[in-house]
Amino acid sequence: MTETTKRPRRAPAPDERTLDAERSRRLLLDAALDEFSAKGFAGARVQDIADRAGVNKQLINYYFGGKEGLYCAIGQRWLEREAEFNDPSVPFDEIVIRYLRHALDDPRGTRLNAWRGLTENLDDIATGTTEDLSDIERRQAEGELAADLDPAAVMVAIMAMVSAPVANPLVVRHVFGLDPSSPEFQERYTEQLRRIVRLMAGPGRA
Repeated sequence: MTETTKRPRRAPAPDERTLDAERSRRLLLDAALDEFSAKGFAGARVQDIADRAGVNKQLINYYFGGKEGLYCAIGQRWLEREAEFNDPSVPFDEIVIRYLRHALDDPRGTRLNAWRGLTENLDDIATGTTEDLSDIERRQAEGELAADLDPAAVMVAIMAMVSAPVANPLVVRHVFGLDPSSPEFQERYTEQLRRIVRLMAGPGRA
């Protein structure tokens, strides 16, 4: 086929452009979560994120307005994911186990939180603490938690227990004698965490 008989290049349809944009955004978000969870915000490089995603780094500015916007988008995606399983009608022990399973299935979010806690200015971090605490307070009022427990302390303790297998794998190996990624450990720890949360309801409710 000669140059004069080549078919003209077809412009992508609007729905094709939308799908391509969604795919690029998804690839960048996944790549960014990999990089940020491994190196923290300061250590992650835009070029490395783009290379991991297999796209031009200019798309980070185009879709997210830069590295900081991409970082914030990861947080927003987590809130959307969290809303899918944090059902107020589900018993508290089951909610905690859902968080644990998510952390075990995809430890990147826990690692990213560890970086944030160790390296970021706490005054610059906007959290959903009030909303989360309100849910715990509601559950306490309904008898799911003992009346003498401090909801804030409960939330911090639960977060620590959920993140422990990812944030402290060496401690897990030393104490349990098991690899934290092993089915044996995960089954045992899940059951024990469920028991601990149920005991927070106090005598007669566990």
